[in-house]
Amino acid sequence: MTYSQQTTPHAGSHTRSLIQIAALAVGAVFLLVGVLGFIPGVTTDYDTLTFAGHHSDAKLLGLFQVSGLHNIVHLLFGVAGIVAARAAAGSRAYLIGGGVIYLALLVYGLIVDQTSSANFVPVNTADNWLHLGLGAGMIALGAALPRVAMHAPGSRGIV
Repeated sequence: MTYSQQTTPHAGSHTRSLIQIAALAVGAVFLLVGVLGFIPGVTTDYDTLTFAGHHSDAKLLGLFQVSGLHNIVHLLFGVAGIVAARAAAGSRAYLIGGGVIYLALLVYGLIVDQTSSANFVPVNTADNWLHLGLGAGMIALGAALPRVAMHAPGSRGIV
């Protein structure tokens, strides 16, 4: 076997780095959360769901205040993660950049009056805790996971 054969994956094999898998998983979860935010029952007080603003009493899983805009942001963030997962560099940028965005949302949630029109996303205390965990977790994944590709069983080589 020649050197080029050893370093080229077999045709049809798919290789992904751990960071790409993480970005794909995070994106898929955001996509799922965005969809669930539009499902009555999963989202309590669904009849109060507004497009934007703090007047929505709808809560995903009965905890996290949501609006139509909030759910759409989750859907878009999910699509962004899935697209970013196509490359290791994009995955790292998505995870670290997304983590920074979620930490900024935490700060926003801590300083905004939850009953004011400035709370257009909307966020509540449960959202703030979630944004802290998401921000820290995404940054940790983006910083710690290797960009080296994993190979399908039976494949050879290094990408």
